[in-house]
Amino acid sequence: MTTATLTPTRTAWTIDASHSEVGFAVKHLMISTVRGRFASVSGAVEFGEGDYADASVVVTIDAASIDTREEKRDAHLRSADFFDVEKFPALTFKSRRVQAMKGDTFQLVGDLTIRDITREVVLDVEVAGFQKDPWGNQKAGFSASTKVNRKDFGLTWNAALETGGVLVADEIKISLDVQLLQA
Repeated sequence: MTTATLTPTRTAWTIDASHSEVGFAVKHLMISTVRGRFASVSGAVEFGEGDYADASVVVTIDAASIDTREEKRDAHLRSADFFDVEKFPALTFKSRRVQAMKGDTFQLVGDLTIRDITREVVLDVEVAGFQKDPWGNQKAGFSASTKVNRKDFGLTWNAALETGGVLVADEIKISLDVQLLQA
C-alpha cells in the first residue's frame, strides 16, 4: 500500500463519514436532554506519525443534515430561528494549534464557524487508535468533545417558561467520534 506522505513526517487523512458522528446535546425545558447529530460531515486531517503537535484539521458539516429524531424540531432547527440553512449551509471547523498533549490525549484549538460567526473553541481529543481494515486501508480513530454557548453563534431563539427558565438551554455539548481514512 502506498503511503500518502506530504512531507517525510506528515500524512494526509480524510474523514470516513460512514463511520463518524458529530453529535450534540442540549437541555430542554431545563429538565431533560435532547440529543442530535449531523448526518453529513467531511474533512481533511494531517499529522505526523505519533505526533499531533503539528496537526491540521478542516471539517465541514452540512447544516441541513441535522437529525434529532423529530422532523418538526429538525425543520425548526433548519429555519432562520436557528441554523438558517438556506443562508448558511455549512458549519466549519479549522484548527489553529495543538496544546496540552499528554499520552493519547490533547487539546485541539480552532475556529468554529456557525451562521458566519466564528469563535475559538478548544476540543478535548482522545486518540482511539490505528487499524487496517479487511481491505488493507489504514484507519485512525479519534473522539473529541467541547461545550459552546449557542448565543455566541447567533442561535438566540428561545421561549420563556411559565414556571421560570427557558425552553432551550444556552450550553451545547458537542461530541465527535471520527474515523479517518489514510489518503
